[in-house]
Formats: sequence, structure tokens, C-alpha cells
Amino acid sequence: MTKFVAITMLSMLAFSSNAHDKSHMNDEKQITHIIHQIKYGWENGDGKPFRKHFLDFKGARYFESGGQNVGLTDLVEHHVEPEKDALVFLNLDFSNIQIHIEDEFAWALADTAVKGEVRKSGKTFDKTGFQTFLFKKVDGDWKVLHTHSSSRNRK
Repeated sequence: MTKFVAITMLSMLAFSSNAHDKSHMNDEKQITHIIHQIKYGWENGDGKPFRKHFLDFKGARYFESGGQNVGLTDLVEHHVEPEKDALVFLNLDFSNIQIHIEDEFAWALADTAVKGEVRKSGKTFDKTGFQTFLFKKVDGDWKVLHTHSSSRNRK
């Protein structure tokens, strides 16, 4: 009888651990998808992925190379969408994405490369740096709470 109880408990532990691993993998897939949607939004001057995946709350701030946007509307209307008209093209790459999850909170780190051309001046830029995303799980979905990007001219 004790063998049966021990085997049952070990089986339940293995199942629980496997379920946790699958849940963790699903969380990572969802976060990775959100990061790819953000990339799409930046490159296409499309605010929809930001409005869908960012948690809009009082006090939200998003930092980029010394500048900041206060609130989601400021980010979308004064940064993301205007860049579509201001730039001939924008290519953004997030690589080496590392995701860390702690219960209902997560953060992701990524290497970044950004290239583009300014329409008005014809000036091109080619920068590399790093990106941090902070996430909170809200009603089963991950939402971006904060971003911080820092880059400099490619060496």
C-alpha cells in the first residue's frame, strides 16, 4: 500500500511539474508574440499592437534613448504613428530575447538593432543597443507595463 501511495504522489508531482512547464512555455510564447507585434507596430507606424498589448494606466512611462513618452496615447500618437510619415523606412530587430517569469510578473531583455532613413533630411541611422520590457499578467493575458530602450551608433 505504501508503494502505491508513493507512486501516486510521484506521478502527481511529475504531472504538476509538467503542467507548470507547459504553462511557462505558453507564457513565453505569448510574450515573444507580443514583442514581435511591437516590432511590427514600430516598423509600420501602427499603434494597434501597442493599444492591444500595453496596459494603459495612469503613470505609464516608456523610455527611449534619453526621451520618454508619458502614457500609452502619448507613445502611440506622438511617437509610433508619426514615425511612419517621418521615416522612409525603419527596420527593427530584437535578438537574444531572454524572458524571466515570476508568477504574474515578467520581464524580457533583448539586443536591438535599428536602421532607418529620415524622409526630410535623407539622413540614415544604424544603431545597436538593448531593450527591456516589463509585463504583468491581467485576466490571463500578458500586458506591457513599461519599456526602456537604449541604443547608440553601430561601431
